[in-house]
Amino acid sequence: MRKWIAVAAVLLAVAGTAAFLWLRGGEDAPRPATFRSELTTAHYAPIATRAADPDPLSAAEMFPAGSVTAGGVTLASKGTETLTDCVPAVWGSAAETAVAGCTQVLRARYATPDGRISGQFLVFNLADSAAADRLVTAFKSGAFVRPAPGTPEGFDGSRSWAQARALGHYVTVSWVAPVGGAGRVDLTYPQLAVDNLSLAIQRRLVR
Repeated sequence: MRKWIAVAAVLLAVAGTAAFLWLRGGEDAPRPATFRSELTTAHYAPIATRAADPDPLSAAEMFPAGSVTAGGVTLASKGTETLTDCVPAVWGSAAETAVAGCTQVLRARYATPDGRISGQFLVFNLADSAAADRLVTAFKSGAFVRPAPGTPEGFDGSRSWAQARALGHYVTVSWVAPVGGAGRVDLTYPQLAVDNLSLAIQRRLVR
């Protein structure tokens, strides 16, 4: 009898761990330790819908240089990709629902020359600003983006920083983290460098 009780206790513990990982998105889908978000504003009214801004995004438009820099910190590009199915780029039911009308995700990876910091940037092309706000809201808890293919194995989500912005019918996400178990790493300028890629959307306002 005691043996069966012990087995049941182990099974419950395993099930509890599995449920926790499922709610967190799984071990391969970490959440950032520090997260900031912005909903869209009236400033982006000219691009509030895809109908008003129909031209698809391109990698050349979003990622025109081979590196990003802020505060003297440079991260080099480690590759870009364009997805037409947006669901694989996110985890969590709220995020999967929010990207239902998404037509493309552009994603890029970056790293410092010493490899101690890794970053990624994503931009989602959604139907309208309401959908963009829903996606940003989903990212606040219970959902987030998945690490891009090629992300270093030591990408430390438990110490990572991220920012999501709704900009009209687009959502941008910048995410940086230390790699490996190195000591304290300042992510301020790496985060700013990657997040500056969001400025490319501003040019859509004057088309």
